[in-house]
Amino acid sequence: MNNAFAKKLKSPSVLNIMYIPALIFFVVFIFYPFVKGVRISFLEWNGYSQNSRWVGLDNYKRMFADPDFYTTVKNTFIYGVGSTLFQNVIGLAFALLLDQKLKGKVFVRTVVYLPVMISSIIMGYIWYFFFKYDGGAVNDLIRFISADTEPIDWLASSDRSVWIITFVNTLQYLGIAMMIYIAGLQGISKDYYEAAYIDGAKGFSVFKNVTLPLLMPSITVNIILNIIGGLKLFDVIMAMTSGGPGYSSSSISTMMYQIYFVRMDAGYAAAMGNFMFMMITVISMFLLLYLRKKEVEL
Repeated sequence: MNNAFAKKLKSPSVLNIMYIPALIFFVVFIFYPFVKGVRISFLEWNGYSQNSRWVGLDNYKRMFADPDFYTTVKNTFIYGVGSTLFQNVIGLAFALLLDQKLKGKVFVRTVVYLPVMISSIIMGYIWYFFFKYDGGAVNDLIRFISADTEPIDWLASSDRSVWIITFVNTLQYLGIAMMIYIAGLQGISKDYYEAAYIDGAKGFSVFKNVTLPLLMPSITVNIILNIIGGLKLFDVIMAMTSGGPGYSSSSISTMMYQIYFVRMDAGYAAAMGNFMFMMITVISMFLLLYLRKKEVEL
């Protein structure tokens, strides 16, 4: 009786039924809002009234003619590519160091990973008080070292603020990259290294020809996670600069927020959201397919 019941549970028809709850959640919380957002992007609508007007592709035409939009796209790529590069390079360096037999490595891992546990908005506010003009910790330190030095308005310059935000985002999620690389390193059999040493390989040659190729699955996971997270960056920007001055440090996410909630232009904001979705999808899928080809069988 029990065997018959177990076989029935494993039948294709029963397994297909088990997909239904997940499918319902996907349709209600992902597919329907996406379709609704596409529809809104063709409307002139303030986001809350009952009145709206069909304008077709006008919102997309406005978007591609808006110089502020191109500024936010540039910033978005800096946040995405910059954070991905720094998190992977520094995360891999930490992983290689902490994969060795060192005293206190558990403590170092904990310290590096700790910022991940902090909310992004809180992390942004913490660093805002470091870099703010009046009473910021960095300016106070500069004044302590040299009393005659004028304080620097770190977040007023668009070039500086964009890279400071990239630094803060890198610092917060560096621990995730490090832990994924540590897991990848621990999954590489020592036999590969022994074979390399027998063949006369040493130092960087071992890293380049053994460690790096076998670490490609971890590299793929990290790059995809980092690029998606960086391209949709929102919380840290809002906490540190609110995207200002103007839109000079905005990402597409923060500009979309300001257009919807400040300018009350839901159609234009939806058009931006759809563009951001397509951009992240295309970039992440391209990277995933490219990096998968670089992976080797263990």
